[in-house]
Amino acid sequence: MHTALSMLGTMAGQYIAAQGQAAQTKQPVPANVSTQQFTGTATLAICDICKVRPKYFDGQKTHSYCGKTCATAAQSKHIPNSKPKRNKTSKATRRLCDHCHKQPKYSDGTTTHSYCSKTCAQKAKAAGTSAAQPIQSANPTTNGCLLCGKAVKGKGHFCSQACTSRAEKSAPGLLEVPQGHDTFKSVADQFKTSWRHQTPCPTVRKVHKVIALPASIAKYEAYRAAVEGRGNFVAAGRSAGNENRRWHGTTRECNLGENGNSTLCSSQTCSLCCILRTSYNLNLFGKKTGWGRFGHGIYTSSTSSKSNDYSTNVNPSKLKAILLNKVVVGKGYKMTQDNTSLTAPPAGYDSVLAEVVNGGSLNYDELVCYTNDAIRPSYIVMYDA
Repeated sequence: MHTALSMLGTMAGQYIAAQGQAAQTKQPVPANVSTQQFTGTATLAICDICKVRPKYFDGQKTHSYCGKTCATAAQSKHIPNSKPKRNKTSKATRRLCDHCHKQPKYSDGTTTHSYCSKTCAQKAKAAGTSAAQPIQSANPTTNGCLLCGKAVKGKGHFCSQACTSRAEKSAPGLLEVPQGHDTFKSVADQFKTSWRHQTPCPTVRKVHKVIALPASIAKYEAYRAAVEGRGNFVAAGRSAGNENRRWHGTTRECNLGENGNSTLCSSQTCSLCCILRTSYNLNLFGKKTGWGRFGHGIYTSSTSSKSNDYSTNVNPSKLKAILLNKVVVGKGYKMTQDNTSLTAPPAGYDSVLAEVVNGGSLNYDELVCYTNDAIRPSYIVMYDA
């Protein structure tokens, strides 16, 4: 018995020494010291792959391998009970835009969308590969960037030049304004407070910011600067060029502005999309009514319910669309009676302000400008029809 115990002690000592040496050199245990010479916990405690280091114990469970390296090696050899190997390449691929497969998918902080940008979403829709939705911001702040949701410093709708440039690349087009945003409230409140007809004011459902081509905006701003130079409105406490927001109703042939559709249609007779694409065009004057109370001009109103009378849908819809525009009023010439022969405001003036007075020809106000660059569409408001 003493001899047997002595031999067992000697063999155990040889194994432990060999295990320590192998752990330091990361070499297999020498062949002359086999784990099969032992039974019980001694054999079970050794990693199933390297046969050197002890199995990993997490405090509750003893795993089959000593670490991630051996677990990965087991996976490649299809050894049972190994941890699944992460496929980093496929995960990275899933993060790329479904259309261009180059840029990361856009995340608004709540949802990761299918595309990297509005441009790719529109291209995917045009190609018929997906019912693409416009990119919208989670908008954690009430004045958040309409693209990324970050707070905007000062005036404007974007937090940085990068977001501004990204939006301009999708022009002409629309960006939906979240309902909790300051801009949504401002536009919706103007619609409600300027509803002056004796009918219930419809509920505003959506507000979209119009993204115009940079060249078009540059022409408008140049005209505004010229008017400001003549009138010095800023010094009098007004906005540059005496700029104001005015309503305009027109015909919509498509479903732009609803059901996530932000893509302008290609119809040459859809007045709404044509205005959004190239802004207002005096050459199309009288297309719908055939005349104007104050001559050959572009007509807007501070009264939303008046412009609503001109907002029509060709296709059945539960919503109507109306445009809220920025207009350079400059020095407005006040008129109370019709003058259908006008092609420009009186000398020294920049626009015509048609006002409502007792004995006048108007029930509701109108603002008329006589140059294309005096006006640009700024928002589309979608409201109950």
